[in-house]
Amino acid sequence: MPWWSWILLWVALVAVSLLFYALLGIRLFRKFMATVKDLGAAGEKLGRLGPLPEPAETAAAAGPAAGSAVFASPADMRHDYEASTSARREDRRRRRVQRKADRGQPQALGDLDFT
Repeated sequence: MPWWSWILLWVALVAVSLLFYALLGIRLFRKFMATVKDLGAAGEKLGRLGPLPEPAETAAAAGPAAGSAVFASPADMRHDYEASTSARREDRRRRRVQRKADRGQPQALGDLDFT
């Protein structure tokens, strides 16, 4: 192999690697610009929102404050737990009865509310 073929080989390898890095840079630049565009859109969307409500209004609307269970009595917490459990159980029973009625299936006697 003549000496100039090695030079051509190395020039081709360097050219291909430079082309690869150029394409990689273009791809990275496009992804960066798409991210900047998305961030700009999110900033505009958040900029259109109104001012944040006062903490007193938020606390009154949301119910008990976060962490208030630490200072509540165990009896109150037990009552809240049992009330939410029974509400979820009743909701599941109501959905089960409705689903069986929609499908035309027989109802279980325990699911029917006779009271």
